[in-house]
Amino acid sequence: MYAGKPVWELWNVLTQLAFTTLLAYLMIGRSYNWQIISSVALLLLTETMYRLILMPGFDQPFVEGHNFGSYADTLLMGKINPDGWVAINAIPTTAHTIWGVLAGKLLISARSASYKIKVLIGFGLLALLIGFGLDALQVTPIIKRISTSSFVFASGGWVLIMLAAVYWLVDVKQCTKYVWICAVMGMNAIFIYIFFETIGVQWLNGVVGIFTGDILAMLFGLPTDVSAVVTALSTLLVEWALCYWLYKRNIFFKL
Repeated sequence: MYAGKPVWELWNVLTQLAFTTLLAYLMIGRSYNWQIISSVALLLLTETMYRLILMPGFDQPFVEGHNFGSYADTLLMGKINPDGWVAINAIPTTAHTIWGVLAGKLLISARSASYKIKVLIGFGLLALLIGFGLDALQVTPIIKRISTSSFVFASGGWVLIMLAAVYWLVDVKQCTKYVWICAVMGMNAIFIYIFFETIGVQWLNGVVGIFTGDILAMLFGLPTDVSAVVTALSTLLVEWALCYWLYKRNIFFKL
């Protein structure tokens, strides 16, 4: 909803997640191998569509606005995203959701902590090798906005390694003194996203900017770029404080 009317667009992150979550849910009871193979198959499907379905004006697989993803948008929505995002990103990024489900199932399993960490790091390194390898060999470039298979592997690899590091630090080493700070944000991520896209964009960001970036620039002559960073951090702090206030009053679900 924007511009005072309902708008038919499938680029929004939550719209994409609605699709990826459904597919991941439908196969959540399958074996690990079955799900991994299915996720790779979705990436191969994406590669095939971009490389083999070449339409007039949309026959350059990895060129912004001239690829199959943009062509699909003209069919689905009758327009192309000016920033290069495409709706069929939901297909390759389903692999991310599937891998997240598998990582979660691994972490709550009865396996030893060392085994869990080794698996996460092992698959993370493998994904990084594939992702950056495809890019370096000029097979498939890493492009986030059309979620190329190399991007999915590379970004997924980094996340798995970060998850292993956090699991080791928090669950194994029990460094939990300040975990609640991140927990407030992590357990309310969708609220934060929706808040930012609505109240944040329409009101909060501008108001915070007046009291941070604009005033700091006026009083201390800070460069525009520095003021923008201060405003962004201040907005993040305000949103976190709001989440914490709601969190402490049991308005949000807790672990």
